[in-house]
Amino acid sequence: MYYTYAIKSKVHNYIYVGITNNLQRRISQHNKGYNRSTKPHRPFELIYYEVFPDREKAHQREKYKSGVYN
Repeated sequence: MYYTYAIKSKVHNYIYVGITNNLQRRISQHNKGYNRSTKPHRPFELIYYEVFPDREKAHQREKYKSGVYN
């Protein structure tokens, strides 16, 4: 399973949309500062996610959702 997710910074006006096969681990990585693009905006809260059977479908949705939030 793959997830398309959106996280929102608790301190800045910033939303990040991504995909992963382990949602809990990925949110933790964002909050620990492992991702260069999200590190300055920590901490984050999960605001949205969807589950997909494969990476391709999750990626298609990620591209769509990125446009919605930007």
